[in-house]
Order: sequence, then C-alpha cells, then structure tokens
Amino acid sequence: MSRRVRKCVFPVGGMGTRFLPATKAMPKEMLPVVDKPLIQYAVEEASAAGIEHFIFVTGRGKAALEDHFDHAPDLERTLRERGKTMEIEAVTSWMPKSGQVSYTRQQEPLGLGHAVWCARDLVDNEPFAVILPDDLILARTACLKQLVDAHTEVGGHVVAVADVPREHTKRYGILDVSSDDGRLARARGLVEKPEPDKAPSTLSIIGRYILHPRVFEYLDRQVRGAGNEIQLTDAIAKTIDSVPFHGLRFEGRRFDCGDKVGWLHANISFALARPDMREQVAEVLREFK
Repeated sequence: MSRRVRKCVFPVGGMGTRFLPATKAMPKEMLPVVDKPLIQYAVEEASAAGIEHFIFVTGRGKAALEDHFDHAPDLERTLRERGKTMEIEAVTSWMPKSGQVSYTRQQEPLGLGHAVWCARDLVDNEPFAVILPDDLILARTACLKQLVDAHTEVGGHVVAVADVPREHTKRYGILDVSSDDGRLARARGLVEKPEPDKAPSTLSIIGRYILHPRVFEYLDRQVRGAGNEIQLTDAIAKTIDSVPFHGLRFEGRRFDCGDKVGWLHANISFALARPDMREQVAEVLREFK
C-alpha cells in the first residue's frame, strides 16, 4: 500500500511577466479569479485532498503572498467591531493552521525542476504533491484529491493529464504511453515539449503531480534540459524504470491562468458556477452577443 500524501509544494517564484504591468508590484499568484487569488484556490484544493503541510517555493517580491496566509489583526478587529461575520469567515476560514506553512527561496530562475528541488529538505523521504497555481481547475471533486485517490491504487508517480491538439505538444510534457484504460494511462517514458512530429502521444501533463521522493536523486544532479532549465519531467523520466508512472485523466475543466485570455475565461466560468452571481454575470455576457 502506498504511503499517504501529506505535503504539497507550490512553486511560486516566477515573475509573471506575461501580466505586466499588473504584476510589477504584485505576485502573479495573487491575481484574483472572481474574489480569491489563484494561490488560495491552489491551497484550498490541496487541503481538500488531505494535505497537511504547505510548502511555498518563493522568490523576490512575494511578500504579499506570504501575508495572505497570515492573520491581519487590524482588518479582523475592524470587521469584528462592525459585526461583519461573513467577511471574517471569508478571510480566515480557509487559512492553514500555525506550523502547517513553510517557505523556501528559489534564488535563481532555473526551471520547475529546480524549484521543486529547493523544497527537498522540507519534503524529506516521502511521496509529495506539486500544484502549479497557474493551472486552475474547476471540478466537483478537487483535482488533487482525484490524484491522491489514484495514488492509493497504483503508487509511484501520478500526474494529471489531458489530450491536447498535436500542434500544441511543444508546450507540454508528453507521455509515451504503454497501456491506457481511458482513465489511467501507464507511461514507459516522458518527453518535455516535443515537436509535434516527434511527440509519442498527445497526452500532456497538467500542473498537478504526486511524486515519489526518488525524483530528488536526479534533481540533485542539476542537469539542464529544454530551455536550458532543470526540468521536472526529465527527472521523472529517469525514474520510470524503478518507479511506476501513471497519468490520470481528471474530471474537471482546466484554465491556463498564466495566459491573459485563459485568466479571463476562468473568471467568467468560476463566476457562472456561483449561485450568488450566475444570473447577473449571464446578463452581462448577453450584452456582448
């Protein structure tokens, strides 16, 4: 039986240049979707999956993100004095407890593999999750919870996957599939951002991972791959002979919030999914027909 997944790494050291000037003084992970920042959605998803330790790999200019996961005494006191019970709930109910959050710095922008490697001592020798907050997923059952459930079945590495158009394979890590039951695909290999004519499939990794700690043995080598960066997918690929590797076709809809149009799409979709906003938002959208 596989060990329980208790820890989740959030690589949040990026500069968010695609959203400048909005991200000049604000971390991109603090961009709101409706009324919550992307990073809060990610932490709430992890919490719904049973995660107990939240590990943020940050960089310069991320103080607002760290403050978001701390109490704001002046604000909470003012809300309490004004009887704003619902507002107090909105800013405190989702917060991890004291001691559940850790921060470490990625001092150089050397890629996702390097960011995950920076968390190695906090993860220690146990399976762990990784969530990329830019990939926002609207689902009835939290995407990471779906991965955790699959991990109890098969162990090893389990990643969220989706089929993409072949011309888009050069944007993703692509699985070389050995067997596929329509839900779980077992992979014999993995290629980072292959050209369409060289891609072994169109099954791409979306920003959710459960990883065996053996991946750190290869990340320790600091070998650079695509884009001259230390690629997480390269390290995963090196372990496939000794660690089972599966891709899970998750139930839900993914939005690429690292892209302006994707972020706008997420705002509309998440607003329409809320009973308190659905009708008003639909009415606004009708103006653009």
